[in-house]
Amino acid sequence: MALNDFFAGEIATELLKMLIAISRKSLLCKSSAEQLISRINDILPTIQEIKYIGVELPEQRQFQLDRFSEILRSGVELSHKVLSSSRWNVYKNLQLAKKMEKLEKNVSRFMQGPMQVHILADVHHTRFKMAERFDQVDASNRKLEKYFGAMKIGVGGGGWVEEAVRSCMEEDENWVEGSSGNLNFSIGLDLGKKKVMEIVTGKEDFCVVGICGIGGSGKTTLAREVCRDEQVRCYFKERILFLTVSQSPNVEQLRTKVWGFIMGNRNLNPDYAVPQWIPQFECRSEARTLVVLDDVWSLSVLEQLVCRIPGCKFVVVSRFKFPTIFNKIYEVELLSEEDALSLFCHHAFGQKSIPFTANENLVKQVVSECEKLPLALKVIGASLRDQTEMFWESVKNRLSQGQSIGESHEINLIERMAISINYLREEIKECFLDLCSFPEDKKIPLDVLINMWVEIHDIDEKDAFAIVVELSNKNLLTLVKEARAGGMYSSCFEISVTQHDVLRDLALNLSNRETINERRRLVMPKRENGLPKEWMRRKHKPFEAQIVSIHTGEMKEMDWPKLEFPKAEVLIINFTSKNYFLPPFIDKMPNLRALIVINYSASYACLHNVSVFNNLANLRSLWLEKVSIPQFGGIVMENLGKLFIVLCKINNNLEGKEVNLSRIFPNLSEITLDHCDDVTSLPSSICGIQSLKNMSLTNCHNLAQLPADLGALRSLEILRLYACPKLKMLPPSVCDMIRLKYIDISQCINLSCFPEEIGRLVSLEKIDMRECSMIKNVPQSAILLKSLRLVICDEEVLGVWKDVEKAKPNVHVQVSEQYFDLEWLRG
Repeated sequence: MALNDFFAGEIATELLKMLIAISRKSLLCKSSAEQLISRINDILPTIQEIKYIGVELPEQRQFQLDRFSEILRSGVELSHKVLSSSRWNVYKNLQLAKKMEKLEKNVSRFMQGPMQVHILADVHHTRFKMAERFDQVDASNRKLEKYFGAMKIGVGGGGWVEEAVRSCMEEDENWVEGSSGNLNFSIGLDLGKKKVMEIVTGKEDFCVVGICGIGGSGKTTLAREVCRDEQVRCYFKERILFLTVSQSPNVEQLRTKVWGFIMGNRNLNPDYAVPQWIPQFECRSEARTLVVLDDVWSLSVLEQLVCRIPGCKFVVVSRFKFPTIFNKIYEVELLSEEDALSLFCHHAFGQKSIPFTANENLVKQVVSECEKLPLALKVIGASLRDQTEMFWESVKNRLSQGQSIGESHEINLIERMAISINYLREEIKECFLDLCSFPEDKKIPLDVLINMWVEIHDIDEKDAFAIVVELSNKNLLTLVKEARAGGMYSSCFEISVTQHDVLRDLALNLSNRETINERRRLVMPKRENGLPKEWMRRKHKPFEAQIVSIHTGEMKEMDWPKLEFPKAEVLIINFTSKNYFLPPFIDKMPNLRALIVINYSASYACLHNVSVFNNLANLRSLWLEKVSIPQFGGIVMENLGKLFIVLCKINNNLEGKEVNLSRIFPNLSEITLDHCDDVTSLPSSICGIQSLKNMSLTNCHNLAQLPADLGALRSLEILRLYACPKLKMLPPSVCDMIRLKYIDISQCINLSCFPEEIGRLVSLEKIDMRECSMIKNVPQSAILLKSLRLVICDEEVLGVWKDVEKAKPNVHVQVSEQYFDLEWLRG
């Protein structure tokens, strides 16, 4: 039997399963998939028959089967791409649909030709000569058929790969993008990784495996490294779900995600009612599944998330052991002396050993004080980089005065790392402490952070970003970038910030050392049903906080006490609810400059008491996320400079006779609408905001029309129209934007042309037009774009810019790397 005979059968079987999944998931590819299923079902018995005969076919017949194997193999690769494609990425899905049609035609051509007749002739010839052997094969086949017949093909067989952008909570599932697993941080994890892999892939009866250890010991990093391993990914056939649970989990959302993932339907309605106790053997997944639950704090929460289903394994990462749940526990070991020194030196010197110019004894003494904890080694090592020996001596002396990291290891670890924080410049230290104002284990959009720092620290955006970079270099936060980020005019929207929970605890510890009424930051560390009792006991006296951060469930008018925050400049409201009454004490925040309202539930929240916006005379930045936008008629926010509307329901409340955006926001300089699916057109009143410099309309998949007089925005410098697939044209008046420097029309797949007078955009420096295959030519006036320096486009439309390149040698036309991921990482 030729090797390709075997592979043809295996590939055909695998392709058949994947096509069944495609027919359920992809509307564009459904017809082609169903045709292919029919044809492969016709030919599969013949291939299986050849597979088990055990003799070589004649050369010509073998050549035909080899060719057919190649077609099937390409079909498997194509099916992988279809199943992993985001349903929001219309451009990619159209391309894949065309390729599926081509594959179906190729398969049909082979089957309608002489191939099947020739193979059948050879089969019958061989069977005549080898009847006895064929009887044995028949018996083997019956056993195989009985075995495979017991399997439910199609249950979770790939159809679970749905668009991850379902809600603002989805970011934690994208462990590849959102991880902080640099190679240097995996030092010393090899042994632990090997042991966990053996448990996860080697023992079928270990359904729930625990990875346990103290905070900062590298538990999460170890779990991510295991998930990344090629052997593990192959074992589970890429069916790996990574979820962060945290101290304030939305258990129902997490249960829905876990259940949907296991059942092969990640597109479950957020309101889907998962059974209170998931039936233990209700389904059988034909493919193995791995679910990783990170940062678990509560047994009661864990009991609601874990289910014991054949083929499904759970890895639980926690500081605590749950012996009634875990079948096996791996306790993360502290680093060896050698690995601890290597990790420390990497962050202190940029190499894995002590440099000749350094004081070896002093370095080893500092490393010893870190007591082999990866997080402490990273933070303290980075804080000592490029410092004098006298500075090192001072840090070593302060570290040696602390207690050993023993039973109260969390407190003592925090005290040790606090030493490095106290050596920061005061401005950078304050910015680090501000990070505790955001919920644990959530990605912080960089725009939110930058705007907050600009308002309360009186610095400009460039200085604020420099502080973010410095904190990142000192391992006090982690920057997470989208694939598109990093170029000229990249949005802070494409970058987010994460922080280890121990570092957040450190910031909270340092921020809470004053009495509650005197604290600069008044923060609820985790979600509670109402305000903390400690706040309520002190409500008779005004709070001095500059930043107030609230994290609750649903709040009604009667739930709010009378509190006063006369010095508050930033208010962060985090909640999980369908209805939310805005706190009445906003009226008593005369200095409020930045307001951030984020709903973490699966449904859009209805905001009540929006009349408080009338009294925010000094508000400069407003961020609304996952809410239904209220009626703004009658409200004037005279000093608002930046407005961010993310994942919201607009409900036509930005337009109408009573809504004049130029009157409501007369001094707005930046507006962002992101993932607002019910926006079909932009209200024309926005064109009256003459102060507007930056407009971002991104991932608005139903936006089909822009105002005809959009060009009236003469001060506009940045226009982002990224991923608006229904947008077919830019209004000609866009050419009146004489200050426009950057335009992004990427993934506007139905946009067919530029305005004819585009050459009038004399300030335009950069055009980003990735995945705009409908644009077949560029107007002649493009030669007049005197400031143009960079165009980013796909290879298929590269040629339309050749005349501009010839006429303007300074213009660089760059072919973009393929990037199809629309996922918005938040936390």
